[in-house]
Amino acid sequence: MSKTQKEKAFITAKQIFWEIIGSILIAIGVYNFAIHAEFPMTGFSGISIILYRLWSIPIGFSTILLNIPVAILCWKLLGKGFFLRSVRCTIISSVIIDYIAPLFPMYEGSRLLAALCTGVFAGLGYSLIYMQNSSTGGADFIIMAVKALRPHMGVGRISFAIDAVIIVLGTLVFRDVDGIIYGMIVSFLLATVIDKVMYGMNAGKMALIVTDDGKKICDVIEDCCQRGSTILKAQGGYQQEEREVVMCACNNKEMYLVQQAVKEADPASFMIVLESNEVHGEGFHPIQVGEKAS
Repeated sequence: MSKTQKEKAFITAKQIFWEIIGSILIAIGVYNFAIHAEFPMTGFSGISIILYRLWSIPIGFSTILLNIPVAILCWKLLGKGFFLRSVRCTIISSVIIDYIAPLFPMYEGSRLLAALCTGVFAGLGYSLIYMQNSSTGGADFIIMAVKALRPHMGVGRISFAIDAVIIVLGTLVFRDVDGIIYGMIVSFLLATVIDKVMYGMNAGKMALIVTDDGKKICDVIEDCCQRGSTILKAQGGYQQEEREVVMCACNNKEMYLVQQAVKEADPASFMIVLESNEVHGEGFHPIQVGEKAS
């Protein structure tokens, strides 16, 4: 086996591992918390239940019919690789929810606590799967297709919008007012967890350091946390003196080290620390979601 083949095998094994972990979390959230609490179903399962109640269309049959055009759309927008990974993950998640989740105890307590646990467990599970540029099929195909067409939109927001529509439709059919409340809690929490986990991986802080010796500050930052920095030429607004501004992006832990090192190296410096929702480039790991890849 060549080096390239070994690398591909390692990447595939890593993807399968996280798909299994994600599927277990989803199964626990859905099977062990949501089913007994009777929350409105989201995704294609929720649509199929609505069609069954209205026109007695078999749930399995309608689910297959709904998946066919969406799967074709997904193939065209996201490519063969994403489609095949999604099929693999769909099989994994289906097996786990049918055979692994029943091994864990069923929660039979408060519906509110069940909603919170469902949102957290399922949100963590879906985020782990999405971070492998994969999905569990069904409505996930639509979510990733929308993400491909609108890259600026967060996966959690897209998921919440789709789930909210299905929950409202289900409530109109089943006349369960409490159900829409708990369903919205689950969907909002799930969307929030997905976005926080996925995009929080690349979150960090950015420091703007006003100093008289930019080179010295850059060297200090390099020594304390091995981060690169950029020197910007600046001019004071009051006395018009020439100054330098050092710009540096790093994670939260490294920012503490930068603050201490800069304070020691140049006590007269002026530092502004900003939150950065996403940081891309060398030293930060990009997350490929809803992008066409092999």
